[in-house]
Amino acid sequence: MAESGLIIVDKPADWTSHDVVAKMRRIAGTRRVGHAGTLDPMATGVLVIGVEKATRLLGHLMLTEKVYETTIRLGVSTNTDDAEGEVTATASAADVTAAEIHKGIAALTGEIMQIPPQVSAIKVDGKRAYKSARAGETVELAARPVTVRAFEVLGIRTLDDVVDVDAVVTCSSGTYIRALARDLGAALGVGGHLTRLRRTRVGPYDLSLARSVEQLAEECVVLPIGEAVSAAFPRRDVTADEARVIGHGGRLPALDLGMGPIGVFGPDGELLALVEEHGPIAKPLAVFVS
Repeated sequence: MAESGLIIVDKPADWTSHDVVAKMRRIAGTRRVGHAGTLDPMATGVLVIGVEKATRLLGHLMLTEKVYETTIRLGVSTNTDDAEGEVTATASAADVTAAEIHKGIAALTGEIMQIPPQVSAIKVDGKRAYKSARAGETVELAARPVTVRAFEVLGIRTLDDVVDVDAVVTCSSGTYIRALARDLGAALGVGGHLTRLRRTRVGPYDLSLARSVEQLAEECVVLPIGEAVSAAFPRRDVTADEARVIGHGGRLPALDLGMGPIGVFGPDGELLALVEEHGPIAKPLAVFVS
């Protein structure tokens, strides 16, 4: 059986996240492989892959903070809000000032309401939005609360009638960087879309841990499940008696370790479970001992 743990992949451009999963199934030698947080084909960077028991961590890791390096092109709108779509409108951005760009970005920083792109995986009436969009339909997508913790401009470049803005975005799960590009362009009255997107961090896992598909084909480096949990969540070490309780799906007294998942480890250091505290009780989210 393949080792349970995480594989941190530096996803190449033009690959879907599913393409990477399919490749990693062959490399890891198991069908039990999944990913946390989809990256569009155009995007590159950190894609967290779970193998064997670690696939049960993925839903919890998807909720962690993410960091992206991006380039937003002002002056051109597309139907996908990125460079893979068809151009729907153009307007000269030559007169847009750096001060106006910074003001627009400030308005998109913090806790904001964001309408997802038309081409997204959001379900509307049981159908994925991107399927409706590809069929030529316009769907009404509700605005959702997201948090943009930081939106830092690295550079502004004017190229004839378009302006490219290089930036780093730190954000909550569920934030669409394409939508930030669209909304910045709309606020400035010239339209905008994404031309480059590279994810540099998912929770505690960053590019320093990532390996290319080619490197992983030569040596499949797996971050053991216990180390993966210790890096991402608070850790709780329990006694042998408590380990037996949690191993059978039982509850433990809460220790006020904070919101979100907590990794529970036995006396021998083995990962036993993820729990979440609710008042005085710590309830299991996932149990890993068989």
